[in-house]
Amino acid sequence: MPTLDWQKSSYSGDGSNCVYVAASPAGTVHLRESDNPEGVLTTTAARLHTFICALKERKLDDA
Repeated sequence: MPTLDWQKSSYSGDGSNCVYVAASPAGTVHLRESDNPEGVLTTTAARLHTFICALKERKLDDA
């Protein structure tokens, strides 16, 4: 895996439980948690978008 430029999510705040994201030149998106930096989830931008939209819809349904 190439060296990735990890960025902390703006939703993580100043706490110790942070989510980091990095994009690779191959068009994949990588996610990891500060508690487990070796555990990297890799997906595509389209799939991540679909996942986030589904989470938002579910949150609105439960409100």
